[in-house]
Amino acid sequence: MPHAPVPPQRRANARRMRKTLTDAELKLWNEFRAHRLMGLSFRRQMPIAGYIVDFACPVHRLIVEIDGSQHALASNISYDEIRTRRLQTAGWTVLRFWNGDILRDIDNVCTHIIRTTGKDLP
Repeated sequence: MPHAPVPPQRRANARRMRKTLTDAELKLWNEFRAHRLMGLSFRRQMPIAGYIVDFACPVHRLIVEIDGSQHALASNISYDEIRTRRLQTAGWTVLRFWNGDILRDIDNVCTHIIRTTGKDLP
């Protein structure tokens, strides 16, 4: 399936965001990088279906989004729902986690991600 075009401004924003991770993104990336999480290969700020997603595991068509408090606003909830449906229509599974969940309970977040891929836990 060909990639949907990503506007240059959005692509530049993704490049900038790869360099300036939030605390939650950094904590999760440290679990993902170099295939540390059960050998899964994740990419950061990957363009998919016209969007830039936080993390993607292309082999399992899995997207992991990290949401800060701004995602609780009514206007953002609606946008996130549309975005999630579009990504699902493109054949991806989308998992969303709050920043606080990652910062306080990274082990359960990682367990949930592993289970979603269908891999067996050690």
